Amino acid sequence: MIKNIFTAIIIVLFSFGFHNTVVAQAAESVEITGKLAQKFAAGITEADLKTHLYIIASDEFEGRNTGESGQKLAAEYIKDFYVERNIASPLGGNNYFQTISSEYLRANLKPSENVLAFIKGSEFPDEILVISAHYDHLGMDKDGEIYNGADDDGSGTVAVMAIAEAFQKAVEEGNGPKRSILFLHVTGEEKGLLGSKYYVNFPVFPLENTIVDLNIDMIGRTDASHENEPNYIYLIGSDKLSTELHLLSEEINNKFTKLKFDYTYNLDSDPNRFYYRSDHYNFAKNNIPVIFYFNGTHENYHRISDTPDKINYELLAKRTQLVFFTAWEIANRENRIMVDK
Repeated sequence: MIKNIFTAIIIVLFSFGFHNTVVAQAAESVEITGKLAQKFAAGITEADLKTHLYIIASDEFEGRNTGESGQKLAAEYIKDFYVERNIASPLGGNNYFQTISSEYLRANLKPSENVLAFIKGSEFPDEILVISAHYDHLGMDKDGEIYNGADDDGSGTVAVMAIAEAFQKAVEEGNGPKRSILFLHVTGEEKGLLGSKYYVNFPVFPLENTIVDLNIDMIGRTDASHENEPNYIYLIGSDKLSTELHLLSEEINNKFTKLKFDYTYNLDSDPNRFYYRSDHYNFAKNNIPVIFYFNGTHENYHRISDTPDKINYELLAKRTQLVFFTAWEIANRENRIMVDK
């Protein structure tokens, strides 16, 4: 009996120590993504997103068709944004373009380019978090009508730009991320995920060092299922490769943005197969955990009526802040996200 009592005491003490460890880890998580992150997230504003989206989705860029002049103008605009904010290129110097020849696109497509910007991590510089969105769209129809692509994927494009600017401001104040962040604007998504396919086939950083891809594709609107409850976002893929990423994502949202996470399109039985239809999938195929942020389709999807006046900029800002908070946690936590599936 004495032996049993002694054993019970040891178990209680061990349990107490384990509990304290869990509490300490939780406290550390709160400290990692807390008031400091909120300070920089507050710089992601409706006004700035609107300003850039009205340009990205303007008639001047002629629907940003892969390889065409409008897509080239958009690429230059995105590059200039990073140059003006002193956000470096991972390619060195003034070269922000990962050029893709027609050989790696489709036979009828002209050469195109991914646009890349980079913030180097202070403690784990070789571990890379990718934040991606495609900036191409459908161009023009046979009558010269322009597919402006404000939601698809102008919304994701300006979100990535805003997140990069927020992280750069943190860097300038001495609070840069521990891990490196690649801001990846891919081309050719509408033609078959071609820009992201090229990146993973010819990565700037080794894929084994790429820890997560947060992919943003259409986050500026609401779909018919959420007309009366717009405070939502569809999440796809968060639990496919990493339990840890999924739980972290939930925790960050509950703490900061409090959006309703809708996992309808994450189901393996989803007939739309959205998990396979945006650029994150090329990372997931390489065993890199992903989250795809998506507002669902709507009546203007892939139509000339997808224009910037229809965007809900308050919602766009909130969803962009969600991705920023999630990225902040991933980039600054003690250990890289674990792949367990």
